[in-house]
Amino acid sequence: MPSPVLDVQNLTKHFGAQELFNNISFSIAEGQRVGLIAQNGTGKTTLLSILTGQEGYENGSIIYRRDLRIGYLEQSPHFDPDESVLDACFNHQGEEEKILRAKQILTQLKIGDLNQPMGQLSGGQQKRVALANALITDPDFLILDEPTNHLDLEMIEWLEGFLSRGNRTLLMVTHDRFFLDRVCNLILEIDNQSLYTYRGNYAYYLEKRQERIDNMRAEITRANNLYRRELEWMRRQPQARGHKARSREEAFYELERVAKQRIEERQMRLKSSNIYIGSKIFECQYISKAYPSSTDQQKIILKDFYYNFARFEKMGIVGSNGTGKSTFIKMLLGLEPIDSGRFDIGDTVRFGYFSQEGLQFNEQQKVIDVVTDIAEYIDMGSGRHLSASQFLQHFLFTPEQQHNYVYKLSGGEKRKLYLCTVLMRNPNFLVLDEPTNDLDIQTLQILEEYLTDFPGCVIVVSHDRYFTDKVVDHLLVFHGEGHVQDFPGNYTQYRQWSTMKSADAAKEKAQKSKQKPQSATPKTSKASYRNDTRRRMTFKERFEFEQLEKDIAALEAEQHELEEQLCSGTLSIEALTEKSKRLPVLKEELDEKSMRWLELSELA
Repeated sequence: MPSPVLDVQNLTKHFGAQELFNNISFSIAEGQRVGLIAQNGTGKTTLLSILTGQEGYENGSIIYRRDLRIGYLEQSPHFDPDESVLDACFNHQGEEEKILRAKQILTQLKIGDLNQPMGQLSGGQQKRVALANALITDPDFLILDEPTNHLDLEMIEWLEGFLSRGNRTLLMVTHDRFFLDRVCNLILEIDNQSLYTYRGNYAYYLEKRQERIDNMRAEITRANNLYRRELEWMRRQPQARGHKARSREEAFYELERVAKQRIEERQMRLKSSNIYIGSKIFECQYISKAYPSSTDQQKIILKDFYYNFARFEKMGIVGSNGTGKSTFIKMLLGLEPIDSGRFDIGDTVRFGYFSQEGLQFNEQQKVIDVVTDIAEYIDMGSGRHLSASQFLQHFLFTPEQQHNYVYKLSGGEKRKLYLCTVLMRNPNFLVLDEPTNDLDIQTLQILEEYLTDFPGCVIVVSHDRYFTDKVVDHLLVFHGEGHVQDFPGNYTQYRQWSTMKSADAAKEKAQKSKQKPQSATPKTSKASYRNDTRRRMTFKERFEFEQLEKDIAALEAEQHELEEQLCSGTLSIEALTEKSKRLPVLKEELDEKSMRWLELSELA
């Protein structure tokens, strides 16, 4: 058993009169990657603050291994707005080794101008600088509070890979369930002031949590049923991912057919709802939008973009930061001017907008009063109505919390209250810009269920792949420079299709390069080769096939070693340059050999 890097015994903490946790104990061993799960307001961030010495506690002991280097990423980092990006990473300690590693990590996190003042960076960019700050010292133990917040999908996937490599020890709070599933090997859950341990990833946690609830013979509440449905959904995923790949065209049209069928089924199910929305929703009539950039060229967001939005559609918008996702929905809502074209919006459409910036509350107002100031009741469809108090309880605000003042809420609880204020206005078209940030997993499950049954239209801008997969029918993928792709499926299906497309392109390239030296071969020979469906491997091809397996294994090992070295921060500038040049060449060689292996495997 690896030695523990952290041992916590009998820890107790109160927040005013509220007990967050009572006599909880746990230890984290070297190499364990631990995810911490709990509802908003039950002490996740407080526990991390206690472990990093930023907050006190009433009882218990916290013991770290001697000489342990700790890296800590706060949920909402704060910087001096006047200091440069590079200075913010070191607190003005300019060791050459660390500077080199910082430049490397900041480049991977797409922070290019190291002399730019921190005050000029967006919230997402500041989060990435804080993440780099936690990683550059190569800590023995990383403590991360919502590391995926404000990161785009490309950055999240990079971070997944970075944290999964090597023998890193992690403790992190995150609502990103794919991230938990792929990175963590141990889950801690705070529930009813107690702590439960699950020695596996998120899928394992769902299964064992349900077993724990069943074994306790507790009443299976609505929230627990959500976990059960989520477990069933997770169990279906590997089967869906395991289907044999078809050509990219066949896969695309099949997804398009299924997405259209889903929308039609929803139209039949929801058109009798009390929340009415007409057949005309909105039409983007050749919209163009660009911004001046630091260079002479303009930054293009949209160029002659056309789209006709259908009734009851549930659309996801994904893409890298800065490609124009939030700008698009602000133009739709009339909050941002367009350069040319027009939005033709139906007369019956009533937007409900949840923005990244959130809502400024009167901190001295009670939670229940914030909501009842908007409406006393909300129409849930199918003749169901909930009072303001019932609706808050639906989103896990207890009666006690409803009569608390807003200033007593955690950051996640304030985001959840903001979401309730948007929904209480009974919109028939929801536009949600990063709604999952800072929400706990149980609230996300309830929101997913609410949106699935919502009798109107939905647009979701989100980097939460799990959430997007469960809610949307299709995607608009913003690639940048005005290129927007309409894809009929969810994010996982899009990634599978993109991978197939890349593989097909590589295969076509390999076939073309293979055919060039064979131009002198008689046509009759080529035709007989293509039509001979029963042809088997020649001795030479079998030898090549076996050698390819060895070559691919060696290249993958070299790639892994290269990536480890590039992330180590120990390379000289010359070695870093040399290995950075080698990596793309290696990947191209690996792709070509993999495609050739696939061709030969069909004969085998």
